[in-house]
Amino acid sequence: MKSKITAGILILTLALAGASFTGCSKAQSGAAIGAGAGALGGAIIGHQSGHRTEGALIGGAVGAAGGYAVGNEMDKNDQNYQYNEPRPRYDYRDDRY
Repeated sequence: MKSKITAGILILTLALAGASFTGCSKAQSGAAIGAGAGALGGAIIGHQSGHRTEGALIGGAVGAAGGYAVGNEMDKNDQNYQYNEPRPRYDYRDDRY
């Protein structure tokens, strides 16, 4: 019974977290996703060494920084593509003009 409640809370939390990323840039959502994944990974690794909380904090910080860096580069790439689109060329052989 306890595991069903925990699973339900986890699903609800993930659904709310996914809905909150709708207005964010890729850098912001990347930082949030990276922080969550890093904290989870850090907690798992820290649990093996007996320092679960410290592992989660360090993993969350490293994950947030990595996620922000990747998302920021994706935002820059989108911005460069938007401003550097090729312009349509006039075709001098076209008789419609």
